[in-house]
Amino acid sequence: MAMNDNGSRQSAIGQIQAYFESGGFIEDLASLVAVETESQRMEARGSLYHYLDSHIAQKLYALGFQSEIFDNPVATAGPLLIGERIEDERLPTVLIYGHGDVVVGQETNWNDGLSPWQVTVKDGRIYGRGTADNKGQHLIAIEALRTVIAQRGRLGFNCRVLIEMSEEIGSPGLQDFCRSYSDRLRGDVLIASDGPRLVQDQAAVVLGSRGSIRFNLTIEARDGARHSGNWGGLLADPAQLLVHALATITDRRGQIKVPEWRPTPPSESIRELIQACTGPEVLDPNAIDANWGEEALSPGERLLGWNSFAVLALELGDPARPVNAIQPKARACCQLRFIKGTDSEDILPALRRHLAAEGFDMVKVELDRLTYTNATRLDASNDWARWAIASVEETTGTRPHIVPNLGGTIPNHIFADDLGLATIWLPHSYAGCRQHAPNEHLLETVALEGLKIMTGMFWDLGDKGQRDAGASGVKR
Repeated sequence: MAMNDNGSRQSAIGQIQAYFESGGFIEDLASLVAVETESQRMEARGSLYHYLDSHIAQKLYALGFQSEIFDNPVATAGPLLIGERIEDERLPTVLIYGHGDVVVGQETNWNDGLSPWQVTVKDGRIYGRGTADNKGQHLIAIEALRTVIAQRGRLGFNCRVLIEMSEEIGSPGLQDFCRSYSDRLRGDVLIASDGPRLVQDQAAVVLGSRGSIRFNLTIEARDGARHSGNWGGLLADPAQLLVHALATITDRRGQIKVPEWRPTPPSESIRELIQACTGPEVLDPNAIDANWGEEALSPGERLLGWNSFAVLALELGDPARPVNAIQPKARACCQLRFIKGTDSEDILPALRRHLAAEGFDMVKVELDRLTYTNATRLDASNDWARWAIASVEETTGTRPHIVPNLGGTIPNHIFADDLGLATIWLPHSYAGCRQHAPNEHLLETVALEGLKIMTGMFWDLGDKGQRDAGASGVKR
């Protein structure tokens, strides 16, 4: 795959390895982690801007990027940065995405000697808030870009970088922002890193994610509680009605009963991909409930190739201080995770039709805030997907896990649907990284391999740019 061009692919990978082994990556990551970018705290807004202005923009400027920081379209959300280095409009263009905000530090709950705002390396783990999610991961991409430019003298492709500061609160404003600035974010492919690999010692290429919609089911029976002795047996109990309504959505093993929520079973090609990346080392048979979920599917297919319904919270009275009364109102906060091919526009209407047919038309179904994310899945036969898989395999010497879509959800639909990009996700963390919890960490081995993978991929993209330029007569 590599071509000779002012150096070599292997030399560039050797250079990024030397950067890591000299402590450069740890030092650079420490400067990012020290900025307390907790997007949940309004008082941290200054830190969100500081992170972009004094750290990311400065790093990109040193690489020949022009950057601009924008206020979020949602007034209460954090800023966004667009950086761009355009070498030739006729070359391929990659968009890199990441987020610089983190969840709250939870300082008092970290192990002794550890702090969320200070990088500590211990037993092969790089501790600090954001090391895995997502500061360490987008730093890997930026340093890989730097290495290719240093080795080759240029990238050999065009590059745009988008860093947001509100991902941990659901990316408010991101979709509207991307639609408004689509001309400045246009490209051929998204190459981004977030979330964990399936296993720590094998790279993964992720091609999409399940969608997610969160909604409330509410029964409001009357304007106040009634004494359960004086009114018991005479008034409908909204909690009992709601529980029975919920019981019509799935059967006893959690199999979905709403017809429109049941997707087409995975194709043979998708089944093969799922089988290859969800073996017992990923889905430990002792850690899952074998008799839960769609009976005809394997555990991996239930996770990556099917829809799943969950009740996230139930609200009725005060369990800590129950009173002898029939409550007037009951509410359930629910979620559907869904794969590409599900008619997302019909999810809530279908539920309303289903509940009405079951005799529960008194249940109000409402979208819960702005918590809708569409499902995406790039075909593994797509040219960009095959190219990325081959690049990772060349760097690591091992075929990566090819994950058709995450079981969880990332804002990939914005890049795939709104911007029309092929989307490639290369996670550089692992399931035990403790993201969102005390003692968050990035593994040294995974960080180093991630640096090599991204350097190799950006080198290969420069080679691809040269081939495309030659084919179109572009002069270099």
